[in-house]
Amino acid sequence: MARVLIRGGRVIDPATNRDEIADVLLEDGRVVSVESNIDARDAELVDAAGLWVTPGFVDLHAHLREPGQEYKEDIASGGSAGAAGGFTSICCMANTDPVNDDPSVTEYILDRARHESPVRILPVAAATKGLKGELITEMSALVEAGAVAFSDDGKTIMDSDMQRRVLEYSKMVDRPVSVHAEDLTLVRDGVVNEGPVSTRLGLPGNPAAAETISVARDIHLAEITGGHLHVGHVSTAGAVTLIREARNRGIHVTGEVTPHHLVLTDAETAGYDTNTKMSPPLRSAADVDACIEGLADGTLDAIATDHAPHAVHEKDVEFTEAPPGVLGLETALPVVLELVRSGRLSPAQLIAALTCNPAQVFHLDAGRLVRGAPGDVVIFDPERRWTYDPAKGYSKSRNSPWAGQEMQGRIETTLVAGVVVYHVDRGVLHP
Repeated sequence: MARVLIRGGRVIDPATNRDEIADVLLEDGRVVSVESNIDARDAELVDAAGLWVTPGFVDLHAHLREPGQEYKEDIASGGSAGAAGGFTSICCMANTDPVNDDPSVTEYILDRARHESPVRILPVAAATKGLKGELITEMSALVEAGAVAFSDDGKTIMDSDMQRRVLEYSKMVDRPVSVHAEDLTLVRDGVVNEGPVSTRLGLPGNPAAAETISVARDIHLAEITGGHLHVGHVSTAGAVTLIREARNRGIHVTGEVTPHHLVLTDAETAGYDTNTKMSPPLRSAADVDACIEGLADGTLDAIATDHAPHAVHEKDVEFTEAPPGVLGLETALPVVLELVRSGRLSPAQLIAALTCNPAQVFHLDAGRLVRGAPGDVVIFDPERRWTYDPAKGYSKSRNSPWAGQEMQGRIETTLVAGVVVYHVDRGVLHP
């Protein structure tokens, strides 16, 4: 395999506390060296002068829709969108058709990824059969097949005894349980954040308490079982506070937050645009501030996209009838870079939330630039301006609240195992 030398970029690797102008040498698909002025005349040269060089991004939460809903997305298109967004490892959720609750489905996803995706696809298996919250899946067999975590995301396991058993069994196979934290008896038919905006719009409200009550229950269950609880797409100040307190007490709980919950509020729904409908919904400005603070102080570990593609005809309906969810893979970086420009996060904090932190949460061999690590690298220009047009992107779907907006910060090159899989001027190059 060819040697690749990435020359003269600003290398930011929070796993090693590195932030300096340096070279990165890759060989046989792995990192060989990170230092200044590497002499590798026989290597393929990638000029990174003026650009940021980081480990490949790791997404703990995406919906790639294959098998069963390939008209929205499939592993090839989702993997390509990930490459264009700098994500070299994507953990895909289990709410496919059939549900990924059987080793055969896990193996199918991995096989398709090997042949069709330019980036690494890591299956998250269902915690319960059919996502019904009634019968635990065969976790040991799913882990053996390649599952990296368990989740009934999209649904909440409302039966507390079942959730307790899920956490107990997951501990035996040493895998985290990622939860969709909403008390459905409080959500009912709510479609936007309960508050002044929902009242003004005349739309059913989804109260913040639905999330905090569910998180509180799951934290208590994690405490008594010793299982690893991972709270998906945190959106409320109350949930951030609960997670912070639980971590201070030594409970094994981690958390993630999406780009849209870090920068958008429920005010965005004022135009009834179904591309601003997601689950959990966009919350108040105070909730957004709390989520940013939670990321800054380490309460929340990761930024995860919750990439949720839907076909145009599915979103082109009344707000109450549209499915929740937005695209995220291709726009995550420029969206969250705003937090660095505003001074809310340091560059190292942001990159850690996209690389080494999520890798650590799911025990993945990713997210760092050290000798022997996978040669998964992202090179980007934090200042480059461009206009996002989802119709020109790699996803099969178009449901983005950022459609038509000018972005600042763009991926220039993505490498997986030392191979360039995306270049901004040449597009996706592999497989």
